[in-house]
Amino acid sequence: MLEMTREEFEELVAEALDRIPPELTRLMDNVAVFVEDEPDASDPELLGLYEGTPLTDRGEWYAGVLPDRITIYRGPTLRMCESREDVVEETEITVVEDTPSHTSFAGLRPVGATRP
Repeated sequence: MLEMTREEFEELVAEALDRIPPELTRLMDNVAVFVEDEPDASDPELLGLYEGTPLTDRGEWYAGVLPDRITIYRGPTLRMCESREDVVEETEITVVEDTPSHTSFAGLRPVGATRP
């Protein structure tokens, strides 16, 4: 397992967010990205989770609400990665997979799906 401090991990998450294509970041309206150490015990290998209201479900009522959340889980990510670059790549993939949840696009693997 790769080891790093939470601060180092958060820096790599920020680096991954900077690498997301602009056409996807433009779609991330009212979304905040958080880092947590571990997911719920019922899904210990979950890499990331989207929680919120997809853009396609927002109506006139959608005003003044808290941002949607994309949570990146440090423990599972570090357990599957062998290098800092792996962490950046996996985090980028996880956030890109969460963006369709936010925008209600289809066709990508579920958030946090294990990779072959």
